[in-house]
Amino acid sequence: MDPEDDTDLSARSTPLGLRLFLLYLLLYGGYMGATVLAPRAMASTVAGINVAILYGLVLIVMALLLALVYVTLLRRGRGSR
Repeated sequence: MDPEDDTDLSARSTPLGLRLFLLYLLLYGGYMGATVLAPRAMASTVAGINVAILYGLVLIVMALLLALVYVTLLRRGRGSR
């Protein structure tokens, strides 16, 4: 493996990873903010499921989806060279 490939991969992956992390941080901040500022809303139910639990599950799914997006975009960029 060429050391320049590692440098190129790092140069592409760092900004992408930071953007996806910031997106997730906003989602998580929304969860924490809703928990602190609107505890009654978080305690309510939607379709028989507690909103806090539902939001938590959405956070888990989003983390997995963002990881998939990250890997897919990095692989696509590497294959185009």
